[in-house]
Amino acid sequence: MQIFEDQERPEKMSVDKTTVAKIADLARIAVREDELEPLAGELNNILEWIEQLSEVNTDGVVPMTSVVEVDLPWRADKVTDGGYRDDILANAPQTEHGFFSVPKVIE
Repeated sequence: MQIFEDQERPEKMSVDKTTVAKIADLARIAVREDELEPLAGELNNILEWIEQLSEVNTDGVVPMTSVVEVDLPWRADKVTDGGYRDDILANAPQTEHGFFSVPKVIE
């Protein structure tokens, strides 16, 4: 299956320092100015590798969910409360009547 049968292939993607800074900001990751250029290079290498993968002919290849054939065990589809309420509420800063208690946001 070719993705771009009747179309021209799009230009190769590339990442610059500005894009890396924007991605880091969106991900809330602190990246120093001197780390931006090396990270851009690493991300560009990853994008080039993905481009190479898109050129592989996968006609006739059956989609897989694992590298080995595995049948996942089935369980009964029963609705339960989970039985973990007390364990979960133990992590809450404040609870009331078996529920999370949060400050009022809208008046």
